[in-house]
Amino acid sequence: MSEITTTDGFQLHVEEAGQGTPIVFVHEFGGDHRSWEPQLRYFARTHRCITYSARGYPPSDVPADVKAYSQMRAVDDILDVMNALGVDRAHVIGLSMGGFATLHFGLNYPDRARSLIVAGAGYGAEKQYEEYFRGVSMEVARQFEVQGAEQFAKTYSIGASRVQFQNKDPRGWAEFARWLGEHSSLGSANTMRGVQAQRPSIYDLKDRLATMPVPTLVVVGDEDDHCIQPGVFMKKTIPACGLLILPKTGHTLNLEEPDHFNRFTLEFLHAVEAGRWTPRDPRAKPSEIMKTN
Repeated sequence: MSEITTTDGFQLHVEEAGQGTPIVFVHEFGGDHRSWEPQLRYFARTHRCITYSARGYPPSDVPADVKAYSQMRAVDDILDVMNALGVDRAHVIGLSMGGFATLHFGLNYPDRARSLIVAGAGYGAEKQYEEYFRGVSMEVARQFEVQGAEQFAKTYSIGASRVQFQNKDPRGWAEFARWLGEHSSLGSANTMRGVQAQRPSIYDLKDRLATMPVPTLVVVGDEDDHCIQPGVFMKKTIPACGLLILPKTGHTLNLEEPDHFNRFTLEFLHAVEAGRWTPRDPRAKPSEIMKTN
């Protein structure tokens, strides 16, 4: 483990395992660097695995000023981690908040990404729920401040797309909930206000996504309702994109279904590294049902 310094002067806690082609794992709002342990234990056999706690998540620094948090800053933190570790290009894998950062990393630094896995990304993207999402994000931030992370984690951890994890794996979910309760109340509130509530809708990125050349796999759970349609949108918009939907699965999918997640991720990485994850064949026209001539 190590600490790296970002270009705006904050310390991020970073952990590594394994050797080979680098993979950078970017955690969700409810997670931290520990959230990728099932992936590090698996992929470190063949790859150099890197994970870190985002700003606002101890043992990384917790900036007091909300202005230190933004979607683009989260993207640049990925770049800062890679630069500090001497990584020129990496597969970047992110869940939820980390999935948004991963997607924006591909848009802003495509030459630094070997591939992208954008998992559980969609909250706030649906235009009909955009204002609701921003409002509830601000309320979540307030509750982290009023109740504190330890207490509010008991509510946040049983959201509509979290109970699937609790039902399948009570011990794994309990560990997730305990770690969430250990987070910084200030860091969580500032992250919610500065990153979550301010990020643009995926639908507003259509023109940029349509020209993004990075091989991409979008992963969603079929009970993570507000990520399904944004996932379909990304599949139809990003040129070299696949869509994986895990059945009977909620939001915390890399922990809820680690075997499925690891297996499909490995197949995706093999295809990318073999040069076989390519843009959709132009003959596969979405408007065509059956060919007649």
